[in-house]
This record gives sequence, C-alpha cells and structure tokens, in this order.
Amino acid sequence: MFRTFEERCWVRDTVAVLPHDRSRLLVEQGIPTELFVNSIDRWIETMVADDRSGEDKVSRIVNAKIVAKEKGFVCGHLVIDRLIQNYTNSCSLQWTVEEGEKVKPGVIVLNINGDSSEILKIERVLLNIIGKLSGITTSTSKWISASENIGIACTRKTEWGLLDKWAVHIGGGLTHRLDREDALMLKENDFSSAKKEHEGTIEVIERVISEIDLEGDSSFIIVEVQNEEQAIAATKIWKLQNENIQPIVLLLDNMDISEINSVVTKLKFLNLRKWCILEGSGGISLDSISKWDDSGVDLISTSAVNRGVSPIDFSLIIEGGGE
Repeated sequence: MFRTFEERCWVRDTVAVLPHDRSRLLVEQGIPTELFVNSIDRWIETMVADDRSGEDKVSRIVNAKIVAKEKGFVCGHLVIDRLIQNYTNSCSLQWTVEEGEKVKPGVIVLNINGDSSEILKIERVLLNIIGKLSGITTSTSKWISASENIGIACTRKTEWGLLDKWAVHIGGGLTHRLDREDALMLKENDFSSAKKEHEGTIEVIERVISEIDLEGDSSFIIVEVQNEEQAIAATKIWKLQNENIQPIVLLLDNMDISEINSVVTKLKFLNLRKWCILEGSGGISLDSISKWDDSGVDLISTSAVNRGVSPIDFSLIIEGGGE
C-alpha cells in the first residue's frame, strides 16, 4: 500500500530538555508545518528547475527501486514524498525503511511504480536529496555517539536551510533556532550597535538584557559572551530581572576549555549556574568531543555536523514493467 506525503510524516522520539530542540516547528503531531512544507517546496522547485529534464523517447509503466550503496542512516522521506506528489502524475511509492533507520549496502530503501519518463525526470533530484540528507543524518549520529554528557546542535550555517535542520534532528541532534525570528540572539555586533557613548561593554550587556521583552522573547534567548566577566554579568542581570523565568542561554563563543572550566566554576560559586544554559561554540571538531563532554557545558553548536558532509551513495534501478 502506497502512503501519501502526510501519512509518511513522523517525528523521531527525542528527549527535549533544551530549548535548542525546535523540531516541533517543523513537524507537529506527525504533520509537517506550513513553515517546513514551504521550505521543502522551494528547494525542490529550484532543484527540478536546475536539472532541466528533457523528454524521454520511451514511456512505459515500470517498477524502480532505490538501493543503498554504502552504510548510513536514511533521511529524506518527507522531501521525496513531496517531490513525487508534486512532480509526477502516475508514480506511487513505498518506503521499506523508516526515517532514521540504519542501512547496509544492497538494502532497498524505496520502491517506485509509475511512468518511466516521469521517474527518469526526477531521478537525479531524488538521489541528490536522499544522498545529502542521509549524509547529514549519518554525520550527526557520529557526533551523538561520540558525546555522553552534552547535546549536539547545528547552527544557522546551512547548505539546504530547514532541510539540513531536519536531517540533523533525525540523526539525534538539536536543530537550534530555525531562523532569525525563531529566537532572540544577542551577539557581539548587537551589543556594539546598541552601545551608548561612554558606556562600557559590561554596562551595555546589562542594559540590553534588562530591556528584553519577556513576553515576546523569553522562551528562547541566547546571549553571546566572550569571557568570564561577561558571562557572570549576563547571568546576574538575567536572574535579577527574571526570578520565575527559565534560564538564559549563554553562547560561550570561541572560548577554550580552560576558560570555560573557569566560567562554570565561578557560576557555581556564585549560585548562578541554574540560571543559565551553557553553549560552547567555535573551533569544535569530532575529535574534541571528549574534552567538551567534561567541560561543564550543556551543549555545543557547530556547522561541522551538517556542512561539507559527504553524501550517502544510493542508486536508482529500473527493473521492468509494472502493472
């Protein structure tokens, strides 16, 4: 039985203990949100347009299969279902593996039945989608396996926007904020822009944080800090302003492990640790995960999870006539 795009949607069961899990804004109660569907459609339209598939001389009803050529975790159900739904008239599909399921070489992940000309028109786009997204999911799973005490989040440095975010989520990672409107993030340039004459860096940080609209932004607020003094100041003013509100996220930007250890120790000493979520960022590699695990941060964020990742290799094989 072939299922529709909507029927194929599901959400990986993850523990959402950090505000950086924004997957519910992509798929809610098994249904893709308008935000996510619109993003999927825009990417597919661009890929199909760029591929410029011509007319095929032979057209007949066939069965085709997508086969994994290497091991990895499969991702792309939602996008490929949408591709089939919007760009073919006669094709139906049946997934043989779940989203996020691990496969080995030779495993059939998808069966397609339909007009051969329609299948061939979308062949390259389909393989590009499943290959790239499965590559990101597989990469993320490696980062997750290497970590024990911390969350792993991607950043807004993406190649395919929300599609990257979804693939990270399927791999067990955190999406982080989906776009600029999704969460308030105050970075070094924001503080520099807001700085008044004769106002020091600490003063501007305290003032800007105290002016945050709690009703509109308090669910997920990120403040970038460069050193221990800024981290302490930001947490102190947040605690004073928001006794009954959730912790603020401190993005410890490009701070080395020894500096972060000092920040954690000082926050605990001042009884401020519970008022902040600590996010490490900058210069992070898969090989350095063990150091971050012991650093005292709650999570790390890096574009290395999803950018420049090798795709998983799949092939499309047409087997012959269908019914």
